[in-house]
Formats: sequence, C-alpha cells, structure tokens
Amino acid sequence: MQGIKRRVIYVVFYELITLLIISTAFSFFSGKDAGHSTTLGVVVVMLAVVWNTVYNTLFEMWEKNRQARGRSLVRRVLHAIGFEIGFVAITLPLFAWWLEMTLLDAFMLDAGLTLFFMFFTFFYNWTFDKVFGLPLSAQ
Repeated sequence: MQGIKRRVIYVVFYELITLLIISTAFSFFSGKDAGHSTTLGVVVVMLAVVWNTVYNTLFEMWEKNRQARGRSLVRRVLHAIGFEIGFVAITLPLFAWWLEMTLLDAFMLDAGLTLFFMFFTFFYNWTFDKVFGLPLSAQ
C-alpha cells in the first residue's frame, strides 16, 4: 500500500489509539473531568494529524535522497525523536493553558507523554510497516 491511502490509514489508526491514551492520561494527571480531558484530547489529535502529515511528508522526502534504503533501527529512532520534539513544541503551551497548569507542570506531563509516545510511535511504525509493507521511499 502506497501514497495517500497509506498515509490516511496510518494516521487514522495511530490517532484513534492516541485519543484513548491521552484522554485517560489528561484526566488522571490533571484532575479535570473526562469531558474536559477528552476535548483536549480531540484538539491534540487534530493537531497531531496535521503535524504527522507534515512531518512524515518531510521525513520521506529526506529519506528518498538517502543512499541507504530500508528503515534501520537508527532511522526509526531518529524518526520517533524528531516527531516528538516537534510535537512538544506545539503542545506544551496548549497543555499549560487548557489544564490550568504552570509551564513546568505542563512540561512534566508532556515529557511523560513524550517518553511514552516515542516508544509507542517506534513500535506502531514498525508494526505498521510489517503489516502494510515499506513505503516506496524506503524500498
């Protein structure tokens, strides 16, 4: 599976799983009710869809120009770290404002989620590629 179909399926499954995880985490760690936390979860997922699309498009453009083909462990780790660093920059102020936290508290929450999602992203991508095959850029 290639192209836009691959990207849509990738993002839909990733973000549905993410919504469940982050809504639960926001509610648990912030003490806010489930509705407040789920609303933030939906906003974060929408931001993630946009960031995911932009980031993966740029990553695949970069990847296409590499001599080494395939997705090595190093390349997968770099992919996950790059995605999460960019996403923290986007979400940190939102978490602080929406959850009425200090930036430090929001950073701690975001750091915990980021660590979790770096591993989740790595394993999700690996599993996705095993199920659907590598994109043309990595073949």
